[in-house]
Amino acid sequence: MMMKIPMLDLSEQYATLKDEIMVSLDEVMSSSQFILGSNVKKLEADIAEYSHVKHAIGCGNGSDAIHIALQAAGIGEGDEVITTPFTFFATGGAIVRAGAKPVFVDIDPKNFNISPEKIEEAITERTKAIIPVHLYGQMADMVKIMEIASKHNLIVVEDAAQAIGAKQGEFSVGELGHAATYSFFPTKNLGAYGDGGMVVTNYDEIAEMSRIIRVHGGKPKYYHSVMGYNSRLDELQAAVLNVKFPHLNTWSKLRGEHAQVYTNLLQDQVGDM
Repeated sequence: MMMKIPMLDLSEQYATLKDEIMVSLDEVMSSSQFILGSNVKKLEADIAEYSHVKHAIGCGNGSDAIHIALQAAGIGEGDEVITTPFTFFATGGAIVRAGAKPVFVDIDPKNFNISPEKIEEAITERTKAIIPVHLYGQMADMVKIMEIASKHNLIVVEDAAQAIGAKQGEFSVGELGHAATYSFFPTKNLGAYGDGGMVVTNYDEIAEMSRIIRVHGGKPKYYHSVMGYNSRLDELQAAVLNVKFPHLNTWSKLRGEHAQVYTNLLQDQVGDM
């Protein structure tokens, strides 16, 4: 008898948090503070601390987060950005939206992340940035990538849509790169009940420009110094994420344990690549 096992059951997760989430949402409704309010500020502070960085900037979704980080770092028309084709469309799409050209290099077949050796082979005089994608919750080799970036004076934006909480040795996502980006799409490790994203960085200039870009390029309000767009993390989504965030490490640990069960059961069925 075959049994269908869902990849992810969000309804079951919601059932365990329903009461707390409803209280939090009611507080937002009652306050009538819907845009960049206290929930967004709390989530930004908590995730900055969690990521071991100085700044976290909530935005509309993970795709915008990549675009904002690139624009904030000065990547634009005529620039080349090296990344991997083994990723969701948003990675390359954000590069094109920034006015730059994506240059794709292959992955390491052992971990499915971008190959540092192939990055260096693809660098030209127009290369300005690298976007490693931390796929399946596993970080790319950021130490090697940052060595290459430092050698060639390149910006590194980590696409960490699937990798909040991941580490390489002692380093967390966002610690080594110039910026990292998260997605809070509902199926992600930390998922909202709609779209949401975030840029995290240790660089004051990138953080400040990211905050300006997400509000139509305005600072102060109605004074627009750059071409930005409307990409703010919604206060209601931030309220949901604030309820979920304390559970993130436990959920990640359980995912790892479940993965190990599958590894053990299937180890004789799947050969090496």
